[in-house]
Amino acid sequence: MSVRTTRARVAALTKHHPNGSPTLTGARRDHAAEKLAEFVERTVAEAPPLTAAQRDKIAVLLRGGAI
Repeated sequence: MSVRTTRARVAALTKHHPNGSPTLTGARRDHAAEKLAEFVERTVAEAPPLTAAQRDKIAVLLRGGAI
């Protein structure tokens, strides 16, 4: 999916689902994940290669851990 698609889905679902509904919450989560993935792709493409330790540190952050 694309950020554009997930944003449109959230907009459409907002009209028919109250805040807190599982459907709308899931769509918002999917949109946030898509935006993050697009940002990471763009950033990685522009950056020099990361070391294994740097990749591990970022993976911990993505899993919700603290550094």
